[in-house]
Amino acid sequence: MSNSQPATVPFAAQAVPFQEMLATGKIPDGLITSPYVAEQFVERLVHYVLSVPAGSYSIANLGKLLEQVDPRQQVFFFKRLKETSPDGLTHFAPLYYGFMSEFSELLFT
Repeated sequence: MSNSQPATVPFAAQAVPFQEMLATGKIPDGLITSPYVAEQFVERLVHYVLSVPAGSYSIANLGKLLEQVDPRQQVFFFKRLKETSPDGLTHFAPLYYGFMSEFSELLFT
């Protein structure tokens, strides 16, 4: 069975190099192709940062990654972080308050 076009691997099936992204603070161009993929990226990022030791990445570079996604996805990151690990949110408090200070209080009512 031969295809002339290469099959596109769905985002959900791709290995996402979070370690590299957190080291550089940059999301590779073309990785996030739609709002749905952005949401999946953020969901997977939450699980990644909760599953690795806290000192294995910098909070500053995590902030740089979040700055590259839509503000709705930034809020979604913290929402999922809180839902997934309410006690773990204290580790991310400086980042949380830095991002949340940029948003209107109306987002949280």
